[in-house]
Amino acid sequence: MTKSVIIVGGGIIGLSSAYYLQKEGHKVTVIDKSDFSSGASYVNAGYITPSHIISLAAPGMINKGIKWMFNPSSPFYVKPRLNIDFLKWSLAFKKSATAKKVEKAIPVIKDINLLSRELYQEMKNSNEFDFFHQHKGLMMYYQTEKAGEEEWKVGQKAIKEGLKVENLSKEEVQKIESNIDINIKGAVYYHSDAHMTPNEFMPKLKAYLKKKGVSILENEEVLDIVVASDKIKAIKTKNLNAKADEFVIATGAWSQNFAKKLGIKIPIQAGKGYRINVNKETNITIPAILMEAKVAVTPMNGFTRFAGTMEIGGINHKINPIRVHAIANAAEKYYPNLNINQQEREEAQCGLRPLSPDGLPYIGKSSKCKNVTFATGHAMMGWSLGPATGKLVSEIISDKKYSLSLSPFAIDRFS
Repeated sequence: MTKSVIIVGGGIIGLSSAYYLQKEGHKVTVIDKSDFSSGASYVNAGYITPSHIISLAAPGMINKGIKWMFNPSSPFYVKPRLNIDFLKWSLAFKKSATAKKVEKAIPVIKDINLLSRELYQEMKNSNEFDFFHQHKGLMMYYQTEKAGEEEWKVGQKAIKEGLKVENLSKEEVQKIESNIDINIKGAVYYHSDAHMTPNEFMPKLKAYLKKKGVSILENEEVLDIVVASDKIKAIKTKNLNAKADEFVIATGAWSQNFAKKLGIKIPIQAGKGYRINVNKETNITIPAILMEAKVAVTPMNGFTRFAGTMEIGGINHKINPIRVHAIANAAEKYYPNLNINQQEREEAQCGLRPLSPDGLPYIGKSSKCKNVTFATGHAMMGWSLGPATGKLVSEIISDKKYSLSLSPFAIDRFS
């Protein structure tokens, strides 16, 4: 049955949902308060990451957060504040950060990432629109034995989950990355991962959707939601009083505010990340994470991107130059011949990632509102999980069999 669907949020999750919903024949409208050119979907590292099997809410993260709290250039920075939503989220994060819960989440995270990788490949093979997509894996570079041992433990878990992983010496790495000098002891190499160029893919996907009849409305901020009899009747913006059969909330770091209007509890905090683009030739060919610095390195289409930091400090887009320089300086320590100049540092951008307390996204419907589907809370895996989430959203709204069990992603799990 064809339905009219309004998607609020035009990032990778919103546009992926539109992609699969229009394929099912639904009448789709995407609205966003921006002009579809900025935010986390444009400034991320572009990773498709079956390797990222350990959720953010891992044992030890709280201790690291406390240790790094007073260091503004640390990879993980939590700004302490007396905010009730932040305090509730922190408590839920603490309860989620147990070895048992992390182990339980491993196959869930792996399976949704593998589904997404498959769907990106399907998109690429369909030739509906062309985009940069390479499957070269991901190197986890380490400079200390301790970091290498910790990552190899994760690598061994990934091997048990069926992924191909190698533990490489520096010499073995240099045979693969033969045109650059890398200051490391070694690397854990995950062959499962792929990468893309987000700020190239997003406009192409948007143009494809428009061609297919999806209505894309920019600069339309939702001011009110009209609810009656457990259903959304309409959403109001400055210019619209929009009605539909079904609504999708894919508003990232802002999703908690929408949920509150519907009487639904979805704990989310915004995690700010930064990116620096280097346009000169770096000779880097394999995506990498610089482990001690928590910096992601991606050879994109025509440039190299360095991205990183997790800054939990509320919703704001202030660029902290200390954190930008920390990314650039770390990159130069791992790649001694790299020089990230002042202009490249000054042109850094940031995006806000929606963090759930347990590191798993929210995908599905709440018992409190019958015609709204949430698709949010993907933390640092939003790009990776875009198509899988979009596919699941489409299956929910089209009353089809789900590609994966939705129970780990339940909307009401913290209620």
